[in-house]
Amino acid sequence: MKRLRNLAIALVMVLPLARQLPAQAVDLELSLLVDVSGSVDASEFTLQKTGYVNAFNNAALWTAISEGAIGKIAVNFIYWSGYTQQQLAVGWTLIDSQAAMNAFAAAIAATTRPFADLTGLGEAVKYATNTFGTSNYDGTRQVIDVSGDGCDNDPWMSGVTTAQGRTYALANGVDAINGLVIQPGNFCDYPAGKTVLQEYTNDLVTANGFVQVANDFGDFGSAVDQKLIREIHGTVPEPASLTLIGSGLLGLAGLIRRRRRSA
Repeated sequence: MKRLRNLAIALVMVLPLARQLPAQAVDLELSLLVDVSGSVDASEFTLQKTGYVNAFNNAALWTAISEGAIGKIAVNFIYWSGYTQQQLAVGWTLIDSQAAMNAFAAAIAATTRPFADLTGLGEAVKYATNTFGTSNYDGTRQVIDVSGDGCDNDPWMSGVTTAQGRTYALANGVDAINGLVIQPGNFCDYPAGKTVLQEYTNDLVTANGFVQVANDFGDFGSAVDQKLIREIHGTVPEPASLTLIGSGLLGLAGLIRRRRRSA
């Protein structure tokens, strides 16, 4: 009898853990990718980190979040450099109050730089895409944001180019990829010869989104403020694109997302 009673107690304790909690609805799941490759020096790294800390301490950002249909977002924070160098510095966090937003800012402030190597942008986007499946949030939109000052110079080691990373993200339910470029930026061999970083980012990185420009690292904080509010409000495609996306691609992305949640 005692053995049966102990077994019953054990089942009562274990069964709730076996059930997967339903994903919490949010307006936006946002993955923030921050470039810490070798072209970013120590002071520039600090300016980037401080820019995000200040942004998540900005009351205007909470106003934008609270104006959403659900009034909540989920966000994570990733440092990236070469093709094997990505760190989930701050995991998925629910922002449902100004206090939660400020706590996320404090978590960013507590991070340290993990890398300073090559630029594996495509692999970083792929890494961020895979984190959405572990978030336990169900966002109306899933968005990746990539900030940096250079083009991918590490694809030959991983086989994942910038464009391939974008394709992978869209095929796995990500709705948009936005870019925050820090000018003047490093010049890129794309597609042949030299071009500015903003053009590269617009053509090969972003999808259904936008490119926000910081004139230099000193302008990064202001650019982050603007970029986050644009992402929270969402971007509206051109009317011709909306017709194509509305009935087809967005439905497919939603199906992919639902299948991943139920897996």
